[in-house]
Formats: sequence, structure tokens, C-alpha cells
Amino acid sequence: MLKIIFLFLMSGGLPVAIAMAGSVIIYALWTGSVPAFVVIHRMISGIDSFPLLAVPFFILAGNLMNNAGITNRIFSLALALVGWLKGGLGHVNIMASVIFSGMSGTAIADAAGLGTIEIKAMKEQGYSSEFAAGVTAASATLGPIIPPSLPFVIYAMLANVSVGSLFLAGIVPGLLLALMMMAAVSFFAWRNGWGGDVKFHAGRFGKAISEFAVVIGWPIAIWLLVQAGAPPRITVFAGLILLFVADRIFRFHAVLPIMTPVLLVGGMTTGLFTPTEGAIAACLWAMVLGFFWYRTLSFKVFTKVCLETVETTATVLFIVAASSIFAWMLTATGVTAAIAAWVLGFTHEAWTFFLLANLLMLFVGCFLEPTAAITILVPILLPIAQQLGIDPIHFGLVMVLNLMIGLLTPPVGLVLFIMARITGMSVERTTVAILPWFVPLLLSLAIITYFPGLFMWLPRMFY
Repeated sequence: MLKIIFLFLMSGGLPVAIAMAGSVIIYALWTGSVPAFVVIHRMISGIDSFPLLAVPFFILAGNLMNNAGITNRIFSLALALVGWLKGGLGHVNIMASVIFSGMSGTAIADAAGLGTIEIKAMKEQGYSSEFAAGVTAASATLGPIIPPSLPFVIYAMLANVSVGSLFLAGIVPGLLLALMMMAAVSFFAWRNGWGGDVKFHAGRFGKAISEFAVVIGWPIAIWLLVQAGAPPRITVFAGLILLFVADRIFRFHAVLPIMTPVLLVGGMTTGLFTPTEGAIAACLWAMVLGFFWYRTLSFKVFTKVCLETVETTATVLFIVAASSIFAWMLTATGVTAAIAAWVLGFTHEAWTFFLLANLLMLFVGCFLEPTAAITILVPILLPIAQQLGIDPIHFGLVMVLNLMIGLLTPPVGLVLFIMARITGMSVERTTVAILPWFVPLLLSLAIITYFPGLFMWLPRMFY
């Protein structure tokens, strides 16, 4: 009956969170099986979690980076690095998303922040609105895969797994997704006879490579010094000072912003701070860059960013609260146990379960926002996965990627609607433009699902 009430409310056009909470309240009042105060208690306890404090701070960090002119620096760096390839701005689009993913943690921030710059540049260069919308939407899915990631934080809280492990597990799959999408851009460039959008310039290219070398070499140098006996905190502090000095001398495009995921993941894997403290550190880093180093943030903009963060956080946490009580009621009424029994009665093979689970998650992703889908699906699917010997870190990665693909599909794909608004195309036309990009996305999903050894070695090194 609970499921019927939920579907009835959803079909009436109610927001997902209200439909979930409302169906539970109606069911509780109708059956009298659950006291009314339990509903409120379970909703509050669903968001009464220390790890969830990372959510508003990651949102704030992404918003600060978006409003501090960082996106323009990232775009310029990506243009110097891959803009000369055939289909240049398509590759730039994907490379910029890879870099920005290490700061925002959400697909929506990537699509709305970088997307505006990328689509404008591509249309001015003569690319069709369809191609610009398709590649921008597809590359936005990298946001929650490459750390940091808001969906990973929520999944980790529900599955009781390490946030740091999930962050590390997302690095290699994120790069795989980027390579598959760049291969798709190369195919379109070959078919349409496109060339590069900027001339290859050895100086600009060399500087872009040197900036990535600095980002990679800095943590390695710090680690070697600490292993040699240098005090960790003093070494990191001195290394940061040298980094700022080098940025001033060599006028780097985006070394300091790109250092965000390095500092975040490095701090968590070394035990310097928890994921929640890391989210706060990311905000402080963004504020230092915006207010004092680049001086692109004003108090007026900061106030606006904080208000936007409060609004977004309230939406996310309300969805989490509503999903928590809905998932609890599904468990209490025996729905999750019945589903688990049915699946295990149907198959005991992990690969078959993954096939069914992927189909289910892709379908659910078409209708539910990722946060709501995660909080509903984890209590249902994760116990089955664990009984079949599937690593919960691996399963979380597969789940998040499925739900990110759902952001590109009607009827509730948020990235789809953002692309339609930016390009000025209809939702139907935007949907058709995105369709070819499901090929690299679904192919990557298949590789990540059935070949976990390609990427699970990284979290196992540190956890």
C-alpha cells in the first residue's frame, strides 16, 4: 500500500521529497501501525549525522569557486592543453570538467558554472548547439565521480563505509570516463572534418604541462620529506608557502585551484582531517583564493553565494530526511526483505545481480533526484550486494555513476534542463542531442561494473 500511495502522489506532480514524506504520513495515519511522532523522529535522525555536515561545505566550496572567476582560469588552461586537437573545444570541454570536478562535487555545478562559458565559446567557434549541449551534459557527469563528491558522502553515510575510500575509488573511473568521451569527440571530429580551434603553441602547451607537473609533484615531494623525517604539519605549511611564491613568480593559470582535490584527498588519506573537516578546509582554501589571492570575490558576492548555499543545502537535506523515513518504512513493512528474497531466489551470480541492479538504477535515475535515489536504493540493494560478496565501495561507485547518467534523461534530469536553458533549445531537442553520448557513458559503466580490479587497487593502498 505504501508503494501505491507514493506512486499516486508522484503521478500528481508533487516534488519527490514531499511525495515520499507524504506517503509515509498517510500510510501511518491510515494503518495506525506507526505513531505519528516516529515519522518526525526518523526524519530528524536521518539528517542528524556528522558526515552530512560535509554537504553544505562542499556546496559552498563549489559555489565560491564558481563565483571567484576560477572557471575562466580552468577553461584557459584546458584550451592551452588540448584546444589544438581536432574537435578542440570538445576536448577542452571535457578536460575543463575533469579539473573542475575536483572542486565542485556536483554535476549541476559543473553544468551551470563551466557550461555557460563552454557552450558560448563553442557556438562562437561554429559548433552546433546540439554538439555543444551533448558534450557539456556528458562531461558534467564527471563532477560527482572525481573527488570530492556529494553523492559519495551521502552513500558513505548510509552504507557505513569510508568517504576517503570512495573518493580514491572515483579517480581512475573518472579518468576512464573522460578518455571515453574524448574518444567520442575525436570520432565526431573525424566524421565532420573538424580541425583544432587554436594553433598549437609550444610555450602555452609547455606551461600547461608544467602546471600539472607542479600539482602532481608537490604532494610527492611533501610525502618524501615526511618519510625522511620532516615534521608533517610544518612541512605542509612550508610547502604551501612555496606554492604561493611560485604562483606569484611564474603566474600560473590554475595551479592553486587544481590543488583543491590534492589537499582534500591527501589530508583525508593521511589522517590530517576527516571528510567533514576537509570540506571546511576546501571552503577556506576557496575563500583565500577568491578574497586575498586573486581578489575576485567581494563581500556582496560572498553573501549571495552563502544564500544560494543555504537554499541548496536545505533542498538536499530535506530530500535526505524524507528519503530516510521512506526507506525506513520500506524496511519496516518488509518490502526490502521481500525484494532481497526475490533477487536471491532468482540468481546467486554477482554479474547477473549487477545487470539487474544497473537496469533498475538507470530506470530510477530517470524519475528521482540522485540524493533521493541513493537514500532509497542503498537499504534495498546494498544488503543483497554484500551477500553476493560485492565490495560496498565498488557498488557505491556503480550506483552513483548510474544516477549521474539519470541526470541527462527526462522527465526530471536536472542537467538536461540546464543545458536546454543555456542553449535556448527545447527539452526534446536537447534530449536528442545528448543521446549519442550515452554510448561512451554506458560503455564506461560496463567496464567499471565488471572490471573492478582496474580501479579498486587505489583505495586498497590506503584503507
